[in-house]
Amino acid sequence: MAKVLVFIDNPGQALTKTSLELLTIARSLGETAAAVNGELQDEAAATLAAYGAVTLYRPSAADLDDYLVGPKAAFLAAAAGAAGANVILTENSAEGKEIAARLGIRLGAGVITDVVAVDPGGTAHKSVLAGSYTTTAKATTPVSVLTVKSNSVTPAPAVSATAPDSVTVQLPADATAAAARITARVDKPASERPDLAEARIVVAGGRGVDGDFGPLEDLADALGAAIGASRAATDAGWIGHDAQVGQTGKTVSPQLYISAGISGAIQQKSGMQTAKVIVAVNKDAESPIFEIADFGVVGDLFHVLPQATAEIKKRRG
Repeated sequence: MAKVLVFIDNPGQALTKTSLELLTIARSLGETAAAVNGELQDEAAATLAAYGAVTLYRPSAADLDDYLVGPKAAFLAAAAGAAGANVILTENSAEGKEIAARLGIRLGAGVITDVVAVDPGGTAHKSVLAGSYTTTAKATTPVSVLTVKSNSVTPAPAVSATAPDSVTVQLPADATAAAARITARVDKPASERPDLAEARIVVAGGRGVDGDFGPLEDLADALGAAIGASRAATDAGWIGHDAQVGQTGKTVSPQLYISAGISGAIQQKSGMQTAKVIVAVNKDAESPIFEIADFGVVGDLFHVLPQATAEIKKRRG
C-alpha cells in the first residue's frame, strides 16, 4: 500500500476545501498522513482525523512563515522521509508548485503539476496546453510529487476515523540559513465571497465591463460566487490583480464559470478552460470565448446580468 503525505499550510480553525480534496484523493491511493505547518486548532485537527489522516507531522520550528517557501519545502522533505511517503500531494497554487519543484530536487522525485485526477495506481491526469487537452502521466521515481487543481474531486470524509498520532519533524540545519525572509505584511481586506482559487462558481469580467463590476458583483452575491477578471481589467485598475484569471494570473476549475465582457484570448482561456460548465456573455458573436463556452449569450452584459440576478433571486424567494 502506498503511503501518501498531504501538505496542509496554516489550517488555523478550519481546513480549506482544497485541503479536503487532497485528503480525499490521498485515501484513494493509500495510507494518509499530513504534514501541517502553522497553527492547528482543535476543529481543524478533528477534521484531519475525520478525513483519514493517521499521522500528523509538525515542524520543530514555529517560524516557517517568516520565510518564503524554502523552509516549507525542507520541512515537507523531512516529513516525507519520516513517513516513508511514496506520494506527496500539494495544492496547485504558485506556492504549491514552487514547493513541489524544490521537493523534486531534494528527494529526486518526479513532479507532475496541474493534476485534475489521480487513479488508484498513481497515474495522474494532467491538464495541458492551456487546458485544451488532458494527458496521463506517472512518475517512474520511488517518490512522486503531485500538485492538484482545486475542484477536481468532491471532498468526502473517511468511513471510520481515529485520532492521528502527532510526530515532530526536525528541520535540516540549512533549512533557514540562506532562505529569503519576509520583512513586512499587509492585511488583505476581508471578503465574504469564497476564495477565487477554490470557488465552485466564478463570475469574471473583462474589458467589456468598462470599469463597472457592479452587475457582476450582484450576480456573484446571488450565486455565492467569487469574482474573477481578465488581465485587461486588472491592468486598467478596475479590480485588484489578485482577481486575475489566466496564464499570468490564477488558474481556476470551478463547477460554473460565467464570463462577462471577456473576449477569450488564449492567455485567459488557459486559466479557466477546465471549468465544468462555461457560460459566456459578450456583445461580439465572433469572440473566441464562444468557442469553448457550453452556453453563450450574445448581448450587453449590463442588460443580461441584471436579468439573470433578478431571476435567481426570484426563484430562491
